[in-house]
Amino acid sequence: MSTAASADGTSIAYELLGEGPPVILVDGAMCYREAGPMRAISDQLQGTHTVCLYDRRGRGESGDTLPYAPAREVEDVEALIEEVGGRAALFGMSSGGALAVRAAAKVGSAVTHLLVYEPPFSAEPADSNTVEQAEKVAACLEADDHSGAVAAFMNQIGMPLPMIEGMQQSPEWETFTAIAPTLAYDNEIMADGAIPESASEVSAPTLALAGGDSTDSLRWGAEELARAVSQGRFDTLDGQAHDVDPAVLAARLEEFLKLHR
Repeated sequence: MSTAASADGTSIAYELLGEGPPVILVDGAMCYREAGPMRAISDQLQGTHTVCLYDRRGRGESGDTLPYAPAREVEDVEALIEEVGGRAALFGMSSGGALAVRAAAKVGSAVTHLLVYEPPFSAEPADSNTVEQAEKVAACLEADDHSGAVAAFMNQIGMPLPMIEGMQQSPEWETFTAIAPTLAYDNEIMADGAIPESASEVSAPTLALAGGDSTDSLRWGAEELARAVSQGRFDTLDGQAHDVDPAVLAARLEEFLKLHR
């Protein structure tokens, strides 16, 4: 493991695996290097690429400097791009895809490719339950109730209550509660759910993916992002949903990276 110093001095933990053109993997909510899909995706990509796995601020072994703002996480990505030589592809999952869009718009040609899987952008305002649960996440964090914040966030993104109750009994629940404060960060990154206007400033070749078995709303976010950027392509992964098979996803990412090398 190595660390990069972000613009505000926060220490960002990362590791480099493999050899070849660099690609930085940006996790979504509740995930970091040792909890989530990126390790398995890295295993598939590192035969042809230098893969940068990192812990977003407030997660794993990275630091966290308050007050938080999405711009600080963009600066974290900028610091990592410098660490890998000044240019890199970005791949973001879910809300990590929304962060990758912000970063690609900010740093311009330093991003060689932008790849995202199911960024949860939406054409419609959040419904009352989503707004209520987002407010509950914030209230639970204010009260230092990390378990309550995780449960509210899971409900916010549409997970049924019986499933949440079952997960609360699992060993993984402690992993989720450890990074619960960062759930507020993902909510800030997503803001009102609209595709940010800055997406039009993304100059890199962009691949926006969705699972063929995913909901229409997740498909919409990827499809519309592909239209919003200057060099966007939308595609679906047949038989996949939000919990995507890392091997299937990585093969499609590698195909795009090779095509636009």
